[in-house]
Amino acid sequence: MFRAEHYPPVSFGANRYNACMTFRFDLLSTDGKARRGRLHTAHGTVETPVFMAVGTQATVKGLTPRQLDDAGVQIVLGNTYHLTLRPGDELIAGQGGLHRFMGWTRPILTDSGGYQIYSLAANLKIDDAAAVFRSHIDGDLLELTPEKAVHIQENLGADIAMCLDECPPAGPPSPLGGEGLGVRGLEEAVRRTLHWAERCKNAHKRADQALFAIVQGGTDVALRVRCAEALTKLDFPGYALGGFSVGETPQQMAAALEPSADALPQDKPRYLMGVGTPLDLVLAVARGIDMFDCVLPTRNGRNAMAFTNAGQLRLRNACHKRDSGPIESDCACPTCKQFSRAYLHHLFLADEMLGPTLVSLHNLAFYNRLMTDMRQAIVEGRFAAFCADRLARWGGEFL
Repeated sequence: MFRAEHYPPVSFGANRYNACMTFRFDLLSTDGKARRGRLHTAHGTVETPVFMAVGTQATVKGLTPRQLDDAGVQIVLGNTYHLTLRPGDELIAGQGGLHRFMGWTRPILTDSGGYQIYSLAANLKIDDAAAVFRSHIDGDLLELTPEKAVHIQENLGADIAMCLDECPPAGPPSPLGGEGLGVRGLEEAVRRTLHWAERCKNAHKRADQALFAIVQGGTDVALRVRCAEALTKLDFPGYALGGFSVGETPQQMAAALEPSADALPQDKPRYLMGVGTPLDLVLAVARGIDMFDCVLPTRNGRNAMAFTNAGQLRLRNACHKRDSGPIESDCACPTCKQFSRAYLHHLFLADEMLGPTLVSLHNLAFYNRLMTDMRQAIVEGRFAAFCADRLARWGGEFL
């Protein structure tokens, strides 16, 4: 189970964002560009760097809040678009808010629905006024303005809310070329993202909730830096880097990520949205990122793929049929303490629902153990060696 580390914070003075008096970020130590910090929210503290479990529809698929706690999860993510369609943000507010509705007492972050501008583009009309979606559930129209995105998230009661943004598909990077919207399309998406961010800030009133802005710009480094600088002038409590892992190459993401992070304030948390693999997380922490979310641990878990320090295991493979060992011998998660690879192999071949639950539980525990290890390496001043070790184990390179 997760236990918070304790280190004296480096103070950056009072939080200037008066609308949120319960949120604070302390930067505790650095090692190169890697950062060890702590978020203070209305529902408790979060040690960073942190991986957030994705609970899009008020549930991390197949896992109870107690199991999430056992896996070391500190904070979960919900989605404005999905929750307002079903069951409805007004209903959730009437049930006491998202925390009470889903039985989760620790912090929650809600995405604004901006990612659906990318993922549901075929069912979307967008202009400066709003993004209008056709529901993937029943075909009804949903108009999502910046003000409505904020209102929904205030109804949900998340500790951290996100500004509505326009997430474009991957565009051309400054030095490397590529395909996407092209420069004019990316500039339009950034202009609209900035316009919406200002409207979101003006609409946001809930004092126990922090509102983060989202940097866009595809893989155009100069455009991302301009977006980050413009959002910084609006003085949000935290900033996210959106529009990564949407079709660009690893080289393109690496080229844009570091200068984008460098353009953000030192005293505010930095959140890389929708990323990624264990190797992605290590490389992004090395570039100064504090927060992550991704569906990989649970999606892979539902498909019999387990993460380990030696790489991924495919538990449907016949080599596990008589293997009495755990997924990972040094893992203290409930799955590894009680169940064998042979048993997990059987569950998947028999199409039993317990298999996806147990491997998802292990994968989230693995991700959280990785974050704990990175936090410790930063504090001890050995993050570069830690990063090199993981690259050697996983066959990666520092792009």
